[in-house]
Amino acid sequence: MTDLETDSLHDALQRHSIELPSEQVEQLDRYCKLVWDWNTKLNLTRHTDYEKFVSRDLVDTLELSKLLAEGEEVLDVGSGGGVPGIPLAILRPDLQLALCESMGKKAAVLEEMISGLGLTTPIYNCRAEFLMGDFRFDAVTARAVGPLWKMLKWFEPHWLYIGRLLAIKGPKWPEERGDARHRGYMGKLNLRAAASYPLAGTNSESVILKIWPKSRPEQ
Repeated sequence: MTDLETDSLHDALQRHSIELPSEQVEQLDRYCKLVWDWNTKLNLTRHTDYEKFVSRDLVDTLELSKLLAEGEEVLDVGSGGGVPGIPLAILRPDLQLALCESMGKKAAVLEEMISGLGLTTPIYNCRAEFLMGDFRFDAVTARAVGPLWKMLKWFEPHWLYIGRLLAIKGPKWPEERGDARHRGYMGKLNLRAAASYPLAGTNSESVILKIWPKSRPEQ
């Protein structure tokens, strides 16, 4: 059993055999403290200890980062408390990354945390669809922003501006895919599980779904 009073980010990383440069560990630790402090004022996350942060938030972000090529333009939608967007900005400074959050209070907190961490990642306080046309993104990333069918409905008119959607999902993703098909949102799209990995503390797996138009080659 982990002693939450004495646990540290370094300890949690060691338990999960994750090695990162010391400067990234320091920034991630600062992020944890910032988001947990803000969480006392505004509901941002349920992962309020280092074990949950590493086993869920950081593992998701690390798996996502493997699917992004150097220098890609990436939009993280529904960034909320900052995952995966802020850890991704720390782990992959080469990316041209932006965060999008439609709730004004959460967007303002993201701005505060980005500033406090010394990052230059832009924050857009709007629905992601409103950015399409003005910008084009190699990848759009999403975690915990809604069922798959709803995301595909949002982006259905905008695939000209999106290279691929990378959606972090839990073990019920086949049901979400079935629902999206039933609602008619999968007809012109390809979908495959680009990554799968253990969901800590369970016998299930998390996946990252890659979705892109059938009219284009896979990226």
